[in-house]
Amino acid sequence: QVQLVESGGGLVQPGGSLRLSCVVFGSIFRLNNMAWYRQAPGKQQRELVATITSGGSTNYPDSVEGRFTISRDNAKNTVYLQMNSLKPEDTAVYYCNADVLRWGAGLLKGYAYWGQGTQVTVSS
Repeated sequence: QVQLVESGGGLVQPGGSLRLSCVVFGSIFRLNNMAWYRQAPGKQQRELVATITSGGSTNYPDSVEGRFTISRDNAKNTVYLQMNSLKPEDTAVYYCNADVLRWGAGLLKGYAYWGQGTQVTVSS
């Protein structure tokens, strides 16, 4: 059983900062790519916010480039999202996503897991 647990969300004023964390619990062989997504109020689709490979390469959409930074601590199976210069349009539920290699039915296979989400509200 693999579980992703996010923390760090909350209410912040425009221009403020928050740091989200996501810890991967469970028996895994290797943690591959990790990412943060968000789902804004009234939107049906989740938006990709940041990605990081196992080697540390990162990628961001234009909407957060220069304001958000994704990082990871492989020893702790943890990924972070540092969010600076927050705007009201950043308000959303933020979800962690992880591509994991684990043993299943005697085979080493890849699985994708999601966290439960953490609310970020940017408002004065």
